[in-house]
Amino acid sequence: MAYVLGFFAADGCITVHKNGGQFWCIQINDFTLLKSIREVIQSDHKISVRLSNGRKRNISYRMQVGSKEMCSDLRRLGFTERKTKSLAIPNVPKKYLPNFVRGYFDGDGNIWCGEIHKERKTTHWVLKLSFTSGSLDFLNGLKSRLDEFNIQGGCIYSAKDREFCRLQYSTINALKLYNFMYNSKTKDFSGLFLNRKKKVFENYIHLRL
Repeated sequence: MAYVLGFFAADGCITVHKNGGQFWCIQINDFTLLKSIREVIQSDHKISVRLSNGRKRNISYRMQVGSKEMCSDLRRLGFTERKTKSLAIPNVPKKYLPNFVRGYFDGDGNIWCGEIHKERKTTHWVLKLSFTSGSLDFLNGLKSRLDEFNIQGGCIYSAKDREFCRLQYSTINALKLYNFMYNSKTKDFSGLFLNRKKKVFENYIHLRL
């Protein structure tokens, strides 16, 4: 469940309808992952298809769950209806933090592998990993929690329009995050992850062999 909570922190929302109904939902582009999330929470709720601007190429998938109890639980953890700017990192137990971070990374994280100093004879490959959020408090909290695991050196950047912030790690600590997030021996490791992001790490490791 820690993975699901992390993903919700990134790509989820709470809505309250005029009739008093309360819903939490997740909308993502990966149907397989959303189906797996549904299985983890033991739900049979429908997954609907959303087209952006009516274009079939821009397809996303949405799961909406009606539950006042679950919405109340999410609010107690700090997830409000308009959480983008007010989000703070919840008090996730240390043993479950890798799953939470992996969930958030899959929702609002980015990983890049590339080469620098191409003009030199020896190619130098680097990794850049970042977490994005509209809440500076959330990223500061995440950075502090990762410090506890000796994942340090993260830098926080704010966009000029201040619409979002980014917490970024370079190669050494990006690899520490890889081992931290994808360690199958982690307590409650669910095996949930976006394969395309994990593959970027694995491609970098292969290039260094």
